[in-house]
Amino acid sequence: MAQSGDRSPTARLGLLDATMVGMGAMIGAGIFVLTGLAAEIAGPAAILVFALNGVVTVLTGISYAELASSIPKSGGGYVFVREVFSGPTSFLMGWMLSFAYMIAGALYALGFSSNFVEFVHLYWAGLPTGPVWHILYALTVVGLFALLNAVSTEASGGAETVVTIIKIIILLVFAGFGAFAVEGSNFEPFFAKDDSSVAILKAMGLTFIAFEGYDLIATVTEEVENPRENIPKAIFISLVATVAIYLIVVWVAIGTLGAEELGRAGETGIAEAATSFMPTIPLLGEGAALIVFGAVFSTVSALNAVVIASSRVVFAMGREDQLPNPLGQISARFGTPLAAVVVSAAVMLGSVVFLPIEQVGRVSSLFFLVSFVVVNWSVIRLRNRRPNMRRPFEMPFYPAIPILAIVLNLVLAYFLLRDDPYTLVLGVGWIAIGGLVYAALQWRRTETEAAGA
Repeated sequence: MAQSGDRSPTARLGLLDATMVGMGAMIGAGIFVLTGLAAEIAGPAAILVFALNGVVTVLTGISYAELASSIPKSGGGYVFVREVFSGPTSFLMGWMLSFAYMIAGALYALGFSSNFVEFVHLYWAGLPTGPVWHILYALTVVGLFALLNAVSTEASGGAETVVTIIKIIILLVFAGFGAFAVEGSNFEPFFAKDDSSVAILKAMGLTFIAFEGYDLIATVTEEVENPRENIPKAIFISLVATVAIYLIVVWVAIGTLGAEELGRAGETGIAEAATSFMPTIPLLGEGAALIVFGAVFSTVSALNAVVIASSRVVFAMGREDQLPNPLGQISARFGTPLAAVVVSAAVMLGSVVFLPIEQVGRVSSLFFLVSFVVVNWSVIRLRNRRPNMRRPFEMPFYPAIPILAIVLNLVLAYFLLRDDPYTLVLGVGWIAIGGLVYAALQWRRTETEAAGA
């Protein structure tokens, strides 16, 4: 049982739970919303877009696996960077990552709200709707999962496992029926755009957010049994399984509806595809209802995953004395990082209400890409500084993998920013605020130490 002031969580999650944290975050609303948008940009080559993003993701996943097996501490990328970089650099890493997770949580909450309303309206038109109601539903779901995470890590991890398995089954049902309706002619010509290489890279930048989530596994390292072995396993299993599911779903969507029609459908592309071949399902009704139902579950599991992740980064920063000390303590009553969960949830709630969420969401994607660059660089730096460090998982083809991952993540960041410089301005602004917060915390710490001397 946790004691007052404890700074180490208890290991309550197994390999399956850890894997589902990663898959739950990756298989969020992205696959439902972004498939049609990718087809609009790249045509049938949208399936190549998802495949290439999978390759980029796996490369960085290998770096995460090595670092997680070497540094079995909760906090993910922040903890890895803290191990090898200076105080300001590691603080800004945690500042960016925690913000990115919290904004992702706000996005998932709003996505849940829209899908929840759409699903209920299939059967009952009386559910109140409108901007205020959508925000209220989003706030409610954030509050519920914050409460679940505050009182029990085991319960939140178990809920993540159940919900993620349900949505995987839904996508496999979609793919199973659709496989019999795929037409090869819908993939001709495969490179349908005049400048296919640019279109593919642009679509990769847009859809890369669908591959973010495996890194969340490393944020709960100390809460996983046998983390040096299970964390790398969970990262690889979640990545391989998620990329496979994505490719099957995109193949079915393009093969049944056609890239042009899928592109016109945009964010509702997967539901449109389901309507074209899915049979009526008992209790649910028409096939498209299953996809809307799956989207509800996807946003729920993704939200729960980022509540877990954001709070663990805040907890790790508090434990490392880079945020106020109470944030780095475990609740004696619940055995969870209660204060960190409350702070993370508060930022998510505020983001739902006050921030221009779609624009800030692009900043979140930029921060993920930047953090992946820094994590890959951390592998190289740690190998050089501590070559004899225990590494239960040691990547092959070092240093080619982290170097290639750095280059590819920077390319995607460029294409994310190329047509949207405002995202860069917002990102730099948030980092500047982080610099001021770090300076203020350092000044306060110095004053406290001087007063106690």
